[in-house]
Amino acid sequence: MPRILASLVVSFLITTGAHADVYTWIDSRGVAHFSDYPPGKIPHKQIQVQEPATVPMSENLRQGQRISGIREEVSSLLSSSSRPGKPVTSSRERADAKLEKTCGKYRRKLDQIQSRLRAGYSNDRGNSLRRQRRTLSQKLSRECILR
Repeated sequence: MPRILASLVVSFLITTGAHADVYTWIDSRGVAHFSDYPPGKIPHKQIQVQEPATVPMSENLRQGQRISGIREEVSSLLSSSSRPGKPVTSSRERADAKLEKTCGKYRRKLDQIQSRLRAGYSNDRGNSLRRQRRTLSQKLSRECILR
């Protein structure tokens, strides 16, 4: 019984701090201060702190599944226009196939650079690899993602 009573008192004291008032004021040098106690005779304002917004985990999971479904749908729509085994006839389809091949090369090169960065490097080598990664990422974005 004493342990239960002690745990209740401790939990009450811990949660009391969570509902403390917050005060703000600006000192003579123009520096803003925030505190849980009023500054005395210095002019100050009391701030109303709102409770944080929380989203249930189940809602996050549903959103994630919905977005994954949309991504799969878009991927299937994009890949259905250029099926393997189907002869490429129009100039538009040839251009799309060439672009897809180029984008694949960019992605493979980025993966290689990223693995080399993870493996360790000297400062000069790391700077060179990061510069290459930045250049390839920009090309990938311009030519493949933002087109």
